Amino acid sequence: MRRAEQIELALAPRPAGMSLQRWLYDELRSAILTGRLLPGARLPSSRDLAVRFGLSRGTVLGVFSQLDAEGYLTGAVGRGSFVAPELPELSGRHTDSGDRLSNRKRDGRSVARDRHRDTDGGAQARAVALSIRGRLLARSAFDVSGRPGPARAFRSSQPDLDGFPFELWARLAARRVRRTRRDLLGDGEAQGYRPLREAIAGYVGISRGIRCTAGNVVMLGSVQQAIDLGARLLLDPGDAAWIEDPGYQGARFVLEAAGAWVVGVPVDASGINVDWARQHAPDARLAYVTAGRQAPLGPSLALERRLSLLEWARDRGAVIIEDDYDSEYRFEGNPLAAMKSLDDDGHVIYCGTFSKLLFPALRTAYAILPDRLVDPFVAALSLTARHVPLDQQSVLHEFIAEGHFGRHIRRMRMLYGERAEALKVAADRHLSGLLHVPRIIAGLDAPAFFQPGTDDAVMARRAARAGLETRPLSLYAIDRPAPPGLVLGFASVDSKAIESGIVALARALER
Repeated sequence: MRRAEQIELALAPRPAGMSLQRWLYDELRSAILTGRLLPGARLPSSRDLAVRFGLSRGTVLGVFSQLDAEGYLTGAVGRGSFVAPELPELSGRHTDSGDRLSNRKRDGRSVARDRHRDTDGGAQARAVALSIRGRLLARSAFDVSGRPGPARAFRSSQPDLDGFPFELWARLAARRVRRTRRDLLGDGEAQGYRPLREAIAGYVGISRGIRCTAGNVVMLGSVQQAIDLGARLLLDPGDAAWIEDPGYQGARFVLEAAGAWVVGVPVDASGINVDWARQHAPDARLAYVTAGRQAPLGPSLALERRLSLLEWARDRGAVIIEDDYDSEYRFEGNPLAAMKSLDDDGHVIYCGTFSKLLFPALRTAYAILPDRLVDPFVAALSLTARHVPLDQQSVLHEFIAEGHFGRHIRRMRMLYGERAEALKVAADRHLSGLLHVPRIIAGLDAPAFFQPGTDDAVMARRAARAGLETRPLSLYAIDRPAPPGLVLGFASVDSKAIESGIVALARALER
């Protein structure tokens, strides 16, 4: 542990006309009450403070004595001075050597300083205000407190954490630490760890039909980051951007924060209605789509609409952001090629994430960019966030290169398929007439639909009171009401929890 004399205690400059003793008293007392000096913390010695701030030792000892008498400090000869474990409540005014000190109000261990000037009629200080863009950024679509604790039925957008081979991952990480080269301790490429980018390029070529090289791959902290950088690089304030309606609110808020005019495009059983979008907002500069499995309703984007969307992008010089968030988990039929596989002219930014495939705390995603967008995208990434930590990327690369990733995906695809079937069977048995769950062919979660006119937000609150995690489909509405329903996650809990959860949900909805 560091000695107190080695800790630099920052004090504000002494105001003109204020005595040294008064100034030191005020600063130490403020540091204690605001929590900068925590209860039990050791203060620098009186000799060290005197030398550091050009004071006499007698002045410092006088201040220590005053703070000790008021209950802020405790001390003993030979041991030093410490912040008292229990601080006194402030009741009125205190004095120091005859000087009158201003009142301060304490709430717990913090002090709210008076925001008014002295009694000479000065004006009240103005509060700091967010900018227009700041206010848009501050309305996050996510719960910033996270989702602690084990998953409950029906937590969505989360894989099964118990099914991940953490012991294997830990061995790979330990081995990587033992063999770490010095080049992994430096900055590295902002674009990401090259061996991992090469592995991803090979993977999407086989599994998603995308022709690319490591030079087209950029490592990111999340798909959300890819959408944000794409919006800032490609949109000027007032430009139109298409988004599915209902659709992913995280994309909507980022686009609006970039100043875009967000156009909610209707979705049907074939995905986003491209003809409607071309008729109502043909001059849009960007389109955000979930072509593999539309979020939240589930259909994949039909081939004729993919081709129409690509034709529009070529004609208008627009860019499509394809968010392929969980297409690896498809339970029926052959894997679908990504829309990016049809992009011969460089108009699609393809995004994938490992956080939904492996575990959320990994916080590692990637974007596959057209050649002409790579340099500006990497430069913007370096400017705003520098880059994703290299150590996790190197472990992930070994996890992929040694075949563990492919085996894990195959195993979890079978497991999630069984859980999807368990959800469908249980819903048909217990929720008939209350909530309809369509056939589930892909993903980590599924939409379930109420009869028209149902308030799904009310139903979600009923489910929450029963200890269940659901999301109302109304949360995904953009420009028009979404069909009433709930998003039910099935991947993060086992079949037994799914069955009991459906029973509890039926009871909650019946009430």
